[in-house]
Amino acid sequence: MSCARDAGQHDQHGGAALSQYYDVGDRTLWNPSNGASRLFMSQVSVYQAELGLPSGIGPMQADECQIDPLVFKEFVDALLAWRRRTSHEVMAALSEGFVAAVLVLAERAGIEVNWLPAGFTEDGGLKDVQAPAAPVSSEGAWAAALQCKSRELARFMTA
Repeated sequence: MSCARDAGQHDQHGGAALSQYYDVGDRTLWNPSNGASRLFMSQVSVYQAELGLPSGIGPMQADECQIDPLVFKEFVDALLAWRRRTSHEVMAALSEGFVAAVLVLAERAGIEVNWLPAGFTEDGGLKDVQAPAAPVSSEGAWAAALQCKSRELARFMTA
């Protein structure tokens, strides 16, 4: 991958690179297609604004971006806390894939995520509550379902 990657990888017709790289140092965590990367980076922007925090991902330069693991850990922990407090089923559905993809990157970066922050209570300070209310699931079930989704998605996120 080094020659094609360093030379600005081109397709057989001389077009632009076909994929992008998300790296921590010299280790590649993910090598998605340009379309998947563009969609992911758009969602990164959305959740940075929603959380009021930088993600530690970016910027994409020459089809590569570096992830700052310390900043990324804070973003991942805040994203999980945000998701945990959101019981709105539509918001949960919209965020599920993004959160799972972020968890794959965190795991590959060796980041231990904070599933239950200090002082967490069972209601978790819910916000954006669904009306009518969705069935309440236990914290353990929510975390297990998200971990399962992340493991499934990891199979499709080539490094």
